[in-house]
Amino acid sequence: MNPFTSPTGAAVALPAATRSLLVVDDSATVRHMLSSVLTAAGWHVLLARDGRHALDTVAAQAVDLVITDLNMPEMDGIALIRELRGRPALAALPILVLTTDMDEATKLRARAAGASGWIGKPVDGAAIADIVQALLA
Repeated sequence: MNPFTSPTGAAVALPAATRSLLVVDDSATVRHMLSSVLTAAGWHVLLARDGRHALDTVAAQAVDLVITDLNMPEMDGIALIRELRGRPALAALPILVLTTDMDEATKLRARAAGASGWIGKPVDGAAIADIVQALLA
């Protein structure tokens, strides 16, 4: 059966273009919580455990927005943001930082690297969905 047909074989209209989000966090709990919330809000969610894994994911599939933690092994969020901003095709990609470090120096580093915004942990599911919606508008 074609995934775009009903069980009876009738054609089904495709949904509007689905936006893909990439959630990057070394905590499996955070990744899965965000995935659940954002999938329920209608977005296609990809997951990465650190910056290097995120770069591999972005190379394999286009994304419309990245949500990244800052403190991760292999490649931290600041390095990831710089790498993404260094690619001309991703220069305008919205990047939201999700972190426990909300001091002004950390915000300045994230902004200087190219972050579009940030939200502190723990995060409220409705708040993150609203922020993502605003960044993709």
